Amino acid sequence: MRFIITGGAGFIGSAVIRRLLKHTNDTVINIDKLTYAANITAHNSFLQNERYHFEQQDICDATAISHIFTKYQPDAVMHLAAESHVDRSISGPNAFIQTNIVGTYTLLETCRHYWATLNAERKSIFRFHHVSTDEVFGDLLPTDTPFTEESNYNPSSPYSASKASSDHLVKAWQRTYGLPTIISHCSNNYGPFQFPEKLIPLTILNALQGKKIPIYGTGDQIRDWIYVDDHAKALLQVIKRSDIGETYNIGGQEEKKNIEVVNTVCDLLEELCPTNIPYHSLITYVTDRAGHDKRYAINSDKAYSQLNWKPDHSFSDGLRETVHWYLNNSDWYNNNKASTINNKNNND
Repeated sequence: MRFIITGGAGFIGSAVIRRLLKHTNDTVINIDKLTYAANITAHNSFLQNERYHFEQQDICDATAISHIFTKYQPDAVMHLAAESHVDRSISGPNAFIQTNIVGTYTLLETCRHYWATLNAERKSIFRFHHVSTDEVFGDLLPTDTPFTEESNYNPSSPYSASKASSDHLVKAWQRTYGLPTIISHCSNNYGPFQFPEKLIPLTILNALQGKKIPIYGTGDQIRDWIYVDDHAKALLQVIKRSDIGETYNIGGQEEKKNIEVVNTVCDLLEELCPTNIPYHSLITYVTDRAGHDKRYAINSDKAYSQLNWKPDHSFSDGLRETVHWYLNNSDWYNNNKASTINNKNNND
């Protein structure tokens, strides 16, 4: 198959491409604008593979995107390109509206016109897989049951509102035009190559540099965590095995408080890279973020039963691998740390 991957130079997108090139004979066309969070190191590692093609384009550019579809004649699209940092969406929502809503609309329209030109056999194969987030559902109380695929949408931030909007567009294009779409919602990802503005990599890097490790509020916000390679594995199962119009929740079933995550990272660093200054002493509590969701939890039973998928990594094992990776890849994070915003911790 020929896959178009949007956002393939990003954290999750690059993990999907690594898996496709390693475990399949499929061809990958990566469309990425190469914004600040682009994973250039991972992207460069693909360039010598004859089944990999790269197009540096903005998904909002309808003419350029249409040309790419004509050139490569894809069998499927996995749409991962998105602005995803909640703090950035609060300080500058416009980019989120453009990329997450207008960009998704542009892709849907391009896919619709392209799909109409295919013969019956290729039409039956084609899929548009929209990769979304559990944040579209809002937050939960500690006693609430986890989100399911039928949970109501209740976004809290400009980021999650823009992703909810794009979900609704995808569903509308499937119902109105018959475009063969699929949606997946995932919980918090972590792992190698994650841009250091998110909770786990920023905690690791601040600790290693002896900087304060900021925690919003009291750090009692709860997130479900999944190792990025487990998410990538699930996404390939979704696009190759699911029926048109289906939605899947993908999570690690690993709910942790933010302060618990940070303390565990500090424990690992004390073991693997001890210093004279205890890492835990760097933890600093800061004013909570506006509209901060308290708890996300996701029910992945449908993915387990219908896709024959489950995570391969426990949180403890995945986190240990992640810390090891950052310790062994200082060149990568030294090239990226300058772009973090105000050195604030984010957990979404």
